[in-house]
Amino acid sequence: MLSHYRILWVTVLFDLPVSTKKQRDSATRFRNALLNSGFYMVQFSIYMKHVSGREQSETVIKKVTKSCPEYGNVKILRITDKQFSDTIHLGKHEHAEIIPTQLALF
Repeated sequence: MLSHYRILWVTVLFDLPVSTKKQRDSATRFRNALLNSGFYMVQFSIYMKHVSGREQSETVIKKVTKSCPEYGNVKILRITDKQFSDTIHLGKHEHAEIIPTQLALF
């Protein structure tokens, strides 16, 4: 049913230990796995990916879970396109708009 269909943003927020070389390597592998899965870096520890619904978000979340380092704090948040469009940007910075590379229209 189309009324349940929603464009979503899968957001991965993380704080990983980087005190040792092994930890830094693990954190780098995780960030690279996110980028290779189509995520955009919003801030150093915040990555987002545009998906075409809850089912696709579940697939993405499973992939992120498999690449997650053993130690650290990783959270996954799903927000609707409407919620994302309400983001308020503060501070003086260059704002690079995130534009999804694929958009599913039904």
